[in-house]
Amino acid sequence: MIIIYYLTYLVLWTAAWLPLRVLYLFSDFTYLILYYFIGYRRKVVRQNIANSFPQMSENERKKIEKRFYRHFCDIFAETIHLMHISEKEMMSRMKFTNIELFKQYSEQGRNAIWMLGHYGNWEYMVCSSLYINNRDITLAGVYRKQKNKFINSFFLKLRTKFNTTEIEKNQLFREVYKYQKAGKHISFAMMADQTPSKRNLHYWSNFLNQDTPVLVGGERIARKLDFVLIYVDIKKIKRGYYEATLKLIDDHVGESAEYEDTEKYIRMMEDTILHDPAYWLWTHKRWKHKRELS
Repeated sequence: MIIIYYLTYLVLWTAAWLPLRVLYLFSDFTYLILYYFIGYRRKVVRQNIANSFPQMSENERKKIEKRFYRHFCDIFAETIHLMHISEKEMMSRMKFTNIELFKQYSEQGRNAIWMLGHYGNWEYMVCSSLYINNRDITLAGVYRKQKNKFINSFFLKLRTKFNTTEIEKNQLFREVYKYQKAGKHISFAMMADQTPSKRNLHYWSNFLNQDTPVLVGGERIARKLDFVLIYVDIKKIKRGYYEATLKLIDDHVGESAEYEDTEKYIRMMEDTILHDPAYWLWTHKRWKHKRELS
């Protein structure tokens, strides 16, 4: 197993030196195999899109489906390319607008939670530290530990490339609280569009035309520790280029009603997806939980 990991890593490490335009040729080929021959999670993707957009014709939904799979394969190429990407190229491929919103609160000594989803290329968020450019602020990502320790190691290396850190989701509150108690500044980004575990079905909303359980951890931490909640609205400009705009959700979460800010987040996330549905992660079994009627 170790030999396979190192051989795979060597292949990826070597491929990462190729220009992205060359890696996109592999992406195009992978798309043909993945979509037409393997049909990776095609039933899940097709059902998710059909349930989300019942008003669309079958032809319109099919276009979204195919564009999604092309983008899905591009994400792999772009992620591999991250292994050797320079700061200059990284910042040209991922632009941040309204970064002043975060700086405004950090100058006031406030910490923030950046809430986003699996849209565009979320792995490009690794460059956020290049835009903040402040060594006194720890910027972290929240990750779910993978069963495969080699995959875990690969992504941890990738996601800490530009002096950011990663916190395992089960240790999140404890780690963030330690920073805050020590008087250190920490802000972190979390993906909040995934399905909660069965024991964490606390809040439901209408999301993409479906009754949907929503993760509430971001709001709860912000409420307990007085963090600012910021939404990251990612747009794909063209192949390999993205733009992230920071938008305020709430800077006084403790004064808002329970789940009010979670609802604000899910509405913002939905608006991002509706702008161009092809760039959201449709392979995820987002609606596997059904609300139990009392």
